Amino acid sequence: MAELKTAGHEMGMHTEQLSGRTQQRFFSPSAEENFVYHDSFEVDFNKSGEVDAADLDPTAVNIRIRELMAEGCGRITIKNPGAQHSIAVGILNRLRLDIQGSLGYFGCGLIDGPNITISGRVGWACAENMMAGTVVIEKNAGSQFGAAIRGGDLVCKGDVGARTGIDQKGGTIFVGGRTGAFSGFMMQRGRMVVCGDAGMNLGDSMYDGTIFVGGDIVGLGVDAVPGEMTDLEADWLKKKFKKYGLTPKCGSVEKMQKIVAGKQLWNYDNLEPSEKKLVL
Repeated sequence: MAELKTAGHEMGMHTEQLSGRTQQRFFSPSAEENFVYHDSFEVDFNKSGEVDAADLDPTAVNIRIRELMAEGCGRITIKNPGAQHSIAVGILNRLRLDIQGSLGYFGCGLIDGPNITISGRVGWACAENMMAGTVVIEKNAGSQFGAAIRGGDLVCKGDVGARTGIDQKGGTIFVGGRTGAFSGFMMQRGRMVVCGDAGMNLGDSMYDGTIFVGGDIVGLGVDAVPGEMTDLEADWLKKKFKKYGLTPKCGSVEKMQKIVAGKQLWNYDNLEPSEKKLVL
């Protein structure tokens, strides 16, 4: 039987050799009621609302966002966020959210569906466990940017800290500037695109996925190796850079470095002690 080849395979996705119980999941047209969350709201993108967070704590801000969605608002603006933590978390709904200012730790975490823009900076672990949608940050981000992200596009147009995309399970992370040490640590799926330089131990212990870097790399981590960019990947990068207004430091997509998993750790438990030392 011929092996099915898809665009995802050509871009380095789904190369894992699964055995035993399958991890694949498929949607069924007969389960239409399960396509959205049971408590999601019907919103109108022509109807807008506003939250002034100057005198509100994070819980009150998040409750107010849900109240506005319940009223049918598909566009919500948050003013004066004051770099508070855990703002705009747990949004499981289509929504256009504009945050005018900066966020603290864990902003926009556990989201599935909204399109969020942030005019300022964000702290640690922005968009942790993001499932779908887009988050675009105009300035810089802290460490653990996009931790355990599973889907969607997460974009920081400035620099980010260490451990970007730690335990990434899907989706795409874009960094317009530099990223710190151990970015892509234990990466499992998805793509990471760094326009500038990358710190030490890039892709350390990555299991699968792809990292693109437009600047210099201080050093690769365990089992992270150079790969060869395909025409499909180059075309995809050009479209994404145009969409988000990004430019690689090297000047062109074709000059970017591609990093993939060497897959020496796939069967780590079966290696002899001497072989394990060589891998690590």
